[in-house]
Amino acid sequence: MSDRVLVEEAPNALQPDELLKRLPTEGCGAVVSFIGITRETEGTETVLRLEFDAWKDRLTPVLSRLGNEAIVNFGVRFVALSHRTGAVGPQEPIVAIHVASPHRKEAFEACSWLIDELKKQAPIWKKEVTSAGETWKEGLG
Repeated sequence: MSDRVLVEEAPNALQPDELLKRLPTEGCGAVVSFIGITRETEGTETVLRLEFDAWKDRLTPVLSRLGNEAIVNFGVRFVALSHRTGAVGPQEPIVAIHVASPHRKEAFEACSWLIDELKKQAPIWKKEVTSAGETWKEGLG
């Protein structure tokens, strides 16, 4: 992990504001954040919780690599990422991404790219538990 990418493990709780406080911002004029939360419904069903399982030995290296790629590809300065594992109830945060950059355009682009790539590449699997039962969702993230 470079000193420009902060990856925080979040097996029990995710604190997006605390992660943001630890994001360096020297030389930056913008911070863009994405915080994904659990919805209360999926279609007509009530969501009771999401359960995330991860290949824990690979999760931090993958998130770190994605953060470094965002720095190189978008010219941003710093990235902080965290993703919950375990059970996450409605309205609780699942994922937090913070990007610090000299300019807003690059920060927005990097943040958008990061959540898309995290969902494609992070070794995380999601089971949705609703009032109708349990369903493993397709794909990673």
